[in-house]
Amino acid sequence: MRIKRGVASRKRRKRVLKLAKGFWGRRKNNIRRAKETVLRGMAYAFRHRRLKKRDFRKLWIVRINAAVRPYGLSYSAFMGSLKKAGIELDRKTLSEMAIREPESFKAVVDAAKTGLN
Repeated sequence: MRIKRGVASRKRRKRVLKLAKGFWGRRKNNIRRAKETVLRGMAYAFRHRRLKKRDFRKLWIVRINAAVRPYGLSYSAFMGSLKKAGIELDRKTLSEMAIREPESFKAVVDAAKTGLN
């Protein structure tokens, strides 16, 4: 019995070319180039999903530091005093609060200052 494998290979190639949609030049329609580029792209995507988390944490820390400076605190002193005061807010929440709700952020800073003393 003769088995023709055209369907499976076409399906595999179509899947790669679908992932390569929007690439520049031959990378979008030449299967060999597309396969290389898609593989590399997936590796970068895997790596950068982790880097994105680090980058956002850095951004939140910078925002919190800038927000507590007018109150005479540094970032590290502020976070340490929050821990001593028993206030368990994460950095993302604190940075959003500093931007969108300055009054409530000031209340948190005051509560942290009492924890510092």
